[in-house]
Amino acid sequence: MSDSSRSASALVDVAIVGAGPTGLSCAIEIIKRGRSVIVFDKGCLVNSLYNYPTNLTFFTTPELLEIGDLPMTAVREKPTRGEALKYYRRAAEHYGLPVMQYKKVTKIQGTDDSFLVDILDRRNRQSVQAARKVIVATGYYDLPNMMNVPGEDLDKVLHYYREPHPFYDSDVAVIGAKNSAAITALELYRCGARVTLIHRGSQLSDKIKYWILPDIKNRLEGKEIHYCPESEVIQITEDQICIRTPQGEKVLANDFVLAMTGYHPDTEFLQQIGIVFDPETQRPRSNPQTLESDRPGIYLAGVIVAGMHTNEIFIENGRFHGVQIAQDIDKKLGETTF
Repeated sequence: MSDSSRSASALVDVAIVGAGPTGLSCAIEIIKRGRSVIVFDKGCLVNSLYNYPTNLTFFTTPELLEIGDLPMTAVREKPTRGEALKYYRRAAEHYGLPVMQYKKVTKIQGTDDSFLVDILDRRNRQSVQAARKVIVATGYYDLPNMMNVPGEDLDKVLHYYREPHPFYDSDVAVIGAKNSAAITALELYRCGARVTLIHRGSQLSDKIKYWILPDIKNRLEGKEIHYCPESEVIQITEDQICIRTPQGEKVLANDFVLAMTGYHPDTEFLQQIGIVFDPETQRPRSNPQTLESDRPGIYLAGVIVAGMHTNEIFIENGRFHGVQIAQDIDKKLGETTF
């Protein structure tokens, strides 16, 4: 179907790809300036936060997760996943944000001031949204870093950890050496799983939170959690895992594999919509003041601004990108459309 023959929804000033905290923050800033906006997400509202472990507590205080000048409260000093989900639902309701859940943006065609955003819903129905500007705030948590080993596609291999109960009395391999791997291994151990922690390095990451590090070290030193440093997975079968260690190959009994190997932005989608990556820094090129990309009219917000350097931008600083972007869009569009 040609661009000219497609029927698009009524033109909006700004279409936002991604309904995470950053995308919601951008939408709020656009609305505050009297402009029309629509937000799309291939999952639910704040989908990445929804996929966090059920019992997660943030390592930050409530005020650093706030968007749109809407206060966030928590029972304790640091908010939980559940409290964060409730807060962002409330923010969306308070500002009347038009969030289109379970609608995946597949393509962005057209030019600045006249974009056509292709949408695919979960029933594979296609639609098109017309927009003058586009903000891409897709984050990175939806795409795990794969180990690329035989058997990784088995149902027992998981790249997201929710809670320990299903792994009681099971042989579980946790892959990784950073904070997520340490917390996962500890929770599984305390729930009655037989845990093996496997990673390529010679020691645990120094990025593990200071109150978690002594705990995991004590469990490893006491052999309560089996430890395999300088090792890597080479094959996974239905009831075993084969690893390469400094002492040679080992085969371990295994019921589940939790690959806490990190996540990465959807660079394929970004490149497909015309975002250019710097080959040296692996960052998408954008104006540092306005966050407009090399493709005029398309802005980047949140963690994708840092490209593959995903540890540089979090909710705490990404939530301010909306102000930068909205100010530039306001200046370029002139008088409001409604």
